[in-house]
Amino acid sequence: MPEWHIRDFTLDDLEAVVRLDTESRTTDEPPIFRLSDVVAALQAEHPAVVALVDDVVVGASVSRIDADRAWILRIGLLPSWRNMGLGSALLSALEQRLAAAGVRTLATVLPEGETGVKALRNSGFGTRSGLVFFEKTEPVTPHEADLLSDLGAERPHEGLWNRVSGMAAEKALIERRLVLPLAHPELAEQHGVELPRAVVLFGPPGTGKSTFARAAAGRLGWPLVELFPARLAVGDGLATGLSRRFEEISRLDHVLVFIDEVEEVAGERRKGDPLSLGVVNELLKAIVRFRERDDRLLVCATNDVSALDPAFLRHGRFDYVLPIGPPDQAARAALWRSFLDRAGAEADAEVLAAASDGFTPADIGQAARTVAQAMFERTVDTGRRAHPATGDYLRTIRHTRPTVSALMAQEFAEQTTRFART
Repeated sequence: MPEWHIRDFTLDDLEAVVRLDTESRTTDEPPIFRLSDVVAALQAEHPAVVALVDDVVVGASVSRIDADRAWILRIGLLPSWRNMGLGSALLSALEQRLAAAGVRTLATVLPEGETGVKALRNSGFGTRSGLVFFEKTEPVTPHEADLLSDLGAERPHEGLWNRVSGMAAEKALIERRLVLPLAHPELAEQHGVELPRAVVLFGPPGTGKSTFARAAAGRLGWPLVELFPARLAVGDGLATGLSRRFEEISRLDHVLVFIDEVEEVAGERRKGDPLSLGVVNELLKAIVRFRERDDRLLVCATNDVSALDPAFLRHGRFDYVLPIGPPDQAARAALWRSFLDRAGAEADAEVLAAASDGFTPADIGQAARTVAQAMFERTVDTGRRAHPATGDYLRTIRHTRPTVSALMAQEFAEQTTRFART
């Protein structure tokens, strides 16, 4: 077997080192340091060495210096040159160059079993137990960050999803139909599941449609861009504003777009009204373009799904039409428990749930905040900590008008039968 020759890397070796990066891999785990990190270090002339046999690159070791510490970004070997001591020889040559540059500590992170692990151990590198590797990938590039700022986007906290209390059935439906496929696209593809790209949430006001949209964006780690029809209408008109805004959004790789009260722009088109026709037509065209790419989700919310133009709900435009109704007894009890725990109250959640039939999550939140404020003021006035009881909440419930009337509940049930696609 011919002997290898180790020398410093030159930019003429770049293509060979990039090709070697793929051929050297021995595990399915992605490397901690990306290939782009390796190329950037090489182009910035951080210490790196290559091994050649008959002018062919058969091995490489690349580093990046941070003050007196160096990270070994890659140890690559052609498969036919493994277990021959070449990895250790490359490390030795690289260490000499790093020592000359004033580096005192060398470190790296590799998947167990990856090329280079054996060479590192043979070269005296030790492992540190008790460490946990944490990683988080930001889905937004610096260029996208500027665009998102111009769009008025927000980044909902990922913990918002866990803080959504009650509404367990609706939460499970949104998680399974929307969040899980988008969070695990490769697995979804293996099962023949098409990624959702657009969804309508409908139900009475105050049932949490906006909260679910924000929570889903936080769960996915995506920015949320909310479109406000009244703002888009300023200037050249609503149709032009919609077209322009969706064109800007098309430059983003990951985004959840939210339109609340979408009936304002997608209400049934009126004959002889060119403005109404133009707006709905433009939105329908925008949805078609929006659906052409993965990693984006359009969420439209409405209080009255029957008011939407029939073409808007046609199959192929929206993957799901999901009902978000007033919470049932179990959901109201869960909502009350979350507020009671926050207030340190020892009230009976089941009694409060029964007394607040027809209440939305927003209604329950308002009643709970009213009691909390009253207890806070009582504590300040008396100097003694006031603890709310079941009676305090019941009195507030009696003076709180529920958002959802019996008629509204009946209409929602009928709309669920007619329009829901789950």
